[in-house]
Amino acid sequence: MSSSPAEQSADELSASELSAMRRALALAATPGVPLGPNPRVGCVLLDDAGQVVAEGFHRGAGTAHAEADALAAAGEAARGTTAVVTLEPCNHTGRTGPCAEALIAAGVRRVVFAQADPNPVASGGAESLRTAGVDVTGGLLAAESAHLNRAWTHGLTHDRPFVTWKFATTLDGRSAAADGTSRWITNPASRLDVHRLRGECDVVLAGTGTVEVDDAELTVRDSDGEPLDVQPLRAVMGLRELAADLRVFNDRADTVRLLTQDPDEALRALGGLERHHVFLEGGPTLGSAFLRAGLVDEVIAYVAPVLLGAGAHSVAALGIDTIADALRLHVVDVQTIGAGPDTDIRLTLVPRRSGAPTNPHDREAS
Repeated sequence: MSSSPAEQSADELSASELSAMRRALALAATPGVPLGPNPRVGCVLLDDAGQVVAEGFHRGAGTAHAEADALAAAGEAARGTTAVVTLEPCNHTGRTGPCAEALIAAGVRRVVFAQADPNPVASGGAESLRTAGVDVTGGLLAAESAHLNRAWTHGLTHDRPFVTWKFATTLDGRSAAADGTSRWITNPASRLDVHRLRGECDVVLAGTGTVEVDDAELTVRDSDGEPLDVQPLRAVMGLRELAADLRVFNDRADTVRLLTQDPDEALRALGGLERHHVFLEGGPTLGSAFLRAGLVDEVIAYVAPVLLGAGAHSVAALGIDTIADALRLHVVDVQTIGAGPDTDIRLTLVPRRSGAPTNPHDREAS
């Protein structure tokens, strides 16, 4: 029997397996794969010489899992190979059969996986493989795999979607000028970057106020301003009645109304729709409501080198009266966006609380 993931170090693993796992992670992150209830998974089959026999990745709910995709590509050549896969092979029958059984039936000799499956319904694949005599090792680049599927993992372990709150602000903390004008605080490069981040989520959520005042469409668009073929779900939260001709209700993406002002209730509803990553696009009021409820997992702040001196604040009241109670955040990443005098700063931060995600750039390969 192979050693446990905790006992296995990177030094004990072959360079070909490490290279294959990095390739499997890249396959798992293939652009254009619809986000949804399933994790993103990649698989690479290696022969005894460490050469790639076949590759595969999961393309969304209802399609072949990564292991089955690679096995189909390999055919009979899969026998005796090592399967390098980013997630522990599943052990249950859903829309597709158990990957553990498929690997056993194909005659795979060894399985190296990254992240252990946190889903109690699907876990146990490693043990099934070992029982069948397959050599199994887990934990190779586990942190990288967990980060790739951080929203999916968060949903399973916290019973709610992962929430990223995005906001744009001037250097003095304003989201709009005194006359109410707010377009555009940030530069075009920052706005395009927001669309990239939207596309990494399966829900874009805004409040009725933002939708009504800005007539926000909440779609993901490319550099030419054209909507992409695959769009996240649009969610509008609040009790206010809205006109049917607002752009958020057009046919460019699906939209759901969340008739509540309670962030926890809204997230429960989205979790019930099998959504795992919410991109919170609401204004200061909605963002602060999620912050007060402790339901923001990541903050993306675009800071423009602009001073207004007056106008709407970027963050509404949080019920904090003293510096000792300040909501402090851990800086995960700092990037400049754009060039020249219009350069913005993008800050990625997480609240300092137990279980908050850490900086993936600080992780060492395990």
